[in-house]
Amino acid sequence: MPSSTFTDVCRINVKGGDGGAGCMSFRREAHVPKGGPDGGDGGHGGNVILEADPQLSSLIDYRFKHHFRAERGTHGKGSRKHGKDGEDLVLKVPVGTVVHELDPETLEPAFDVADLTHPGQRVIVAPGGIGGKGNIHFVTSVRRAPAFAEKGEPAVEHWIELEMKLMADAALVGMPSVGKSSIIARISAARPKIADYPFTTLVPNLGMVRAKDGSSFVVADVPGLIEGASEGKGLGHQFLRHIERSALILHVVDVTGGYEGRDAVEDYKTINEELAAYASELAERPQIVVANKCDMPGTEDAIERLRQAAEKDGRPFFEVSAVTGEGLDELVINTSVEVRKLRNAAKSDEDTELSQALNERAERQRRRRDNAISIRMESQGIWRVSGGAVERMVIQTDWDNDEAIAYLQHRFDRIGLDDRLADAGCKNGDEVRILGFAFTYEGADQDDEFAELNEDEDLVVLDDGDEDGGETEVLHV
Repeated sequence: MPSSTFTDVCRINVKGGDGGAGCMSFRREAHVPKGGPDGGDGGHGGNVILEADPQLSSLIDYRFKHHFRAERGTHGKGSRKHGKDGEDLVLKVPVGTVVHELDPETLEPAFDVADLTHPGQRVIVAPGGIGGKGNIHFVTSVRRAPAFAEKGEPAVEHWIELEMKLMADAALVGMPSVGKSSIIARISAARPKIADYPFTTLVPNLGMVRAKDGSSFVVADVPGLIEGASEGKGLGHQFLRHIERSALILHVVDVTGGYEGRDAVEDYKTINEELAAYASELAERPQIVVANKCDMPGTEDAIERLRQAAEKDGRPFFEVSAVTGEGLDELVINTSVEVRKLRNAAKSDEDTELSQALNERAERQRRRRDNAISIRMESQGIWRVSGGAVERMVIQTDWDNDEAIAYLQHRFDRIGLDDRLADAGCKNGDEVRILGFAFTYEGADQDDEFAELNEDEDLVVLDDGDEDGGETEVLHV
């Protein structure tokens, strides 16, 4: 796999489609002098969705193109004509891709959005804006002709990082120039670059191995590691991520000691220490120790000492030669058996509904983050309210329409915003800021003008402690 076509980390900018505006319209036709409201809703903007595709092996599609936009929703019209929803934009990524949200200021990973480990698993990384409601939704017993509608919600634009971790059954690991590439070239159809100098392999190579019994497994040739790899030395952090996904580690050791005359047992211990330092669970990962270059004279003592070290750790040991092919058939058969055992042990986690369950979980987590409300005091008597759901209410309000502003206050009452402000310490007359708008706090008095709105109205209600609801964070600065 040439380095020009392998990309395992990239950053992309994603934005869902903006929501269409709702329509403020009244029925007008002959012999109907006082027709009621008939403004249609705006269409929802399309989502940007990542989907795990087992046919992909790299993030090369995102190496040169970094900006992705979903289709916007169209505006509503009169006669109850609703706007069309924007089309979703589905971006295919390899199975094993981890999605990180980037901090907008530092562009450093802030939190993990999803881990796409199953084919077909999806996650919404940029939700489309919600379409505004037409004035047909705001009729009450006391307000028969609402003269306002909601604006469409603009979608949020942000950066995410895609990190691919190879999904191989077994990973060949070891010091540089121990013969990993030669082994994978011998046992599979992979054709990595092979040369007699360290770090010949600069990108991971994947190969499909078929055993004599007809079984098969995927093996990854990971670039050589050195002491300090867990701290980023050499090619450490760049490729250690690809070992995390492998169910089995094939630890290759050069029993000749290479050009430096290294000790085989010390190499074995060094690599294991680096694996454990990078991720503690790697120390417990099933491992087969492979002594390579056993055809070379004078290696008998190193082979025996390495065998004793492997057996002491309870790990299978094989003597092979990538040059002559000696011992490779036995290694492949035993690796296939071990991979099959590990697959069977993991079958309980691979039911047909798992991908759907993972998709739903990711969506619940996204909604919870969106519904969270943060209240903090910027200075004496000035409060800042932030959060996706509450900011959306403000954005969708027509600030040139008094009825729309009154309806916004009703929505604040529904989510208990005034009570939350009071609990945080806000007092009458204080200034409350949301986005670029400022309000004067007047307590939690209810406005009954909209009390009879239809209960199926799509209002966001934030409940503390609910997994699918929101949470209030009160910060005193």
